[in-house]
Amino acid sequence: MRRAVLALALLATPLLAQEATPVPRVAISPRGAEEIAVGPGRMRVEYGRPFAKGRKIFGELVPWGKVWRTGANEATSLTTDVDVTLGNVALPKGSYTLYTLPGEKEWLLIVNRQTGQWGTEYDPKLDLARIPMKSAARPDLLEVMTISFLPEDAFRGTLRISWEKRTLSVPYAWRK
Repeated sequence: MRRAVLALALLATPLLAQEATPVPRVAISPRGAEEIAVGPGRMRVEYGRPFAKGRKIFGELVPWGKVWRTGANEATSLTTDVDVTLGNVALPKGSYTLYTLPGEKEWLLIVNRQTGQWGTEYDPKLDLARIPMKSAARPDLLEVMTISFLPEDAFRGTLRISWEKRTLSVPYAWRK
């Protein structure tokens, strides 16, 4: 009997060890980053890149009139090591979280002082600014959400968010 218990324990040990070993997880929405030189410094955005997967995005998955985390998973971050203007707002160098407030006619980019949180953890008391964005229809369907910088020159350009059949943009510029 004792040998049978010992044999079972030896057989079970590898199975128990497998249970205790964490299974690596692949993010369904991979992280993305975009960085650009602005004057003598740099600006960087890091965000989760969700896929449309045949879903209607704006007005359904991302409802009108409710703050959206602007991506997936961890909150979307903006870091700048120089003072910039984003839209019409003076933004001091530092780290921020970006949210958006989608509307059928108007979109707002929300710059929030809270950083390092999960994307759905939003505290409106920490908003630094709400900046109007230009919203335009895309002629094609963009499957994966993308945030990009489109430079005009070494000092200014456009921050652009594109997904599904929509492109949103706001100008940025280095502040001396």
